[in-house]
Amino acid sequence: MTTNTLVQLNENAAKFISKPKKLFIGGKWVESVSGRTFETRNPATGELLTTVAEGGKEDIELAVRAARDAFDKGPWRTMKPYDRSKLMLKFADLLEEHGEELAHLETLDNGAPLNMTKFFSASAAENIRYFAGWTTKITGSSIPTSVPGKTFTYTRKEPVGVCGQIIPWNGPLMMAVWKLSVALATGNTIVLKPAENTPLTALRLGELVQEAGFPDGVVNIVPGFGGTAGQALVDHPLVDKIAFTGSTAVGKKIMSSAAASVKKVSLELGGKSAHIVFADADYEKAIQNAANSVFYNSGQACIAGSRLFVEKNIYDNFMSDLADYTKNYKVGNGFDPSTVLGPLISERQKERVLGYLDIGQQEGAEILVGGNATEEELANGYFVKPTVVANTNNNMRIAQEEIFGPVVSGIPFTDIDEVIELANQTEYGLGGGVNTTDIRKAHLVADGLRTGTVWVNTYNAMDPAVPFGGYKQSGLGRENGEESLDLYLETKTVWIDLD
Repeated sequence: MTTNTLVQLNENAAKFISKPKKLFIGGKWVESVSGRTFETRNPATGELLTTVAEGGKEDIELAVRAARDAFDKGPWRTMKPYDRSKLMLKFADLLEEHGEELAHLETLDNGAPLNMTKFFSASAAENIRYFAGWTTKITGSSIPTSVPGKTFTYTRKEPVGVCGQIIPWNGPLMMAVWKLSVALATGNTIVLKPAENTPLTALRLGELVQEAGFPDGVVNIVPGFGGTAGQALVDHPLVDKIAFTGSTAVGKKIMSSAAASVKKVSLELGGKSAHIVFADADYEKAIQNAANSVFYNSGQACIAGSRLFVEKNIYDNFMSDLADYTKNYKVGNGFDPSTVLGPLISERQKERVLGYLDIGQQEGAEILVGGNATEEELANGYFVKPTVVANTNNNMRIAQEEIFGPVVSGIPFTDIDEVIELANQTEYGLGGGVNTTDIRKAHLVADGLRTGTVWVNTYNAMDPAVPFGGYKQSGLGRENGEESLDLYLETKTVWIDLD
């Protein structure tokens, strides 16, 4: 990482990956019970970063027991809210202090450009701080009743208990923090399973949890594979809640498994978001929004605006100009300061994306720009160039199925009623965008789209105070904001006879 074109690797990040990584259970770093390990590699180069202990069913058992003891017998659940907040604020300060290190680990493990991972690490600290402020504001209420006699009736908000949290590889640091922050603020204990592709930042968070002084067992981190560690976490009878971010197919399996013990479940799943451009939009800004909405994080984002609806009278020019604009995107190693798009996470994901491009062409679509990055252009890494596809319609597979790569499909429309109908013709409902200078159109489309978020003349904006989640098969519940607290709280009603 010390060539003339690449940023030098952060010293602490280099030190962190220099040794095999262990599981974090009950406040201790331990080997897996089986002794098995797995490799984690840099998707930009294919090089081995380090080996990681592979958690399995036995390790999940130990982690859940540690979390259960920390909840039932430890000080965390009964700790004064202000003291819980102070620990969270200390954790946030440590995230900020080690922001560059975390960003470098994320770029190594995930491939995203440094400017993006630095933003994520800064945002992670702010997310923790936001929820630290909620610890002292979780309240019940007194309720006047009409029963005979004198009674005092009130509600209490109490933590759910042990929370199993399963996060994806496309934004591992932020996804971990989104899950941890609200669970900690509400007094729960946690078993976190990061994706096997990207375990490094989650494991570094475990070290910072220790340094901040959280009681043992409050946070446990068990890397492993979905079919073993993930399934064991979902099935465990002592886990009270599962929070999952990932594909809709896996989310359905988790719902089915969790039904056996009636666990609380929250899911942030897939998307096939519509991004709408009206002829009256600010043209140059709409081009930028259309590109950034889908090429952000190399298209590996559930909110990607991958279905681009463009008003018919500007469609041809817009698609041509979007293709030209896309040619300016630098694809490469995330440690190259000029890189805008990093690699896909794996060879498997690259082949999946390229497979969809073949399907699209077989269906009659035309690739205007992009496609596979040849070995001569980018050796060894899992790269696909940003791809603009025209001559598509809403019934094609590339317009209905989540590709999870840097591919946008342009579809023409004629009027506002048609585009709302087309945009809603999907099993998903996570995000959506509208580009127009007519505020009436903006409100009508925002009202008509069955989706959890609508961005107007922008895209991808996020804030810890703003709820995020989806309609339909894009999930259950909301991340962030006040609404997310209820996913981690139970309501207890208390009746007191005063006669």
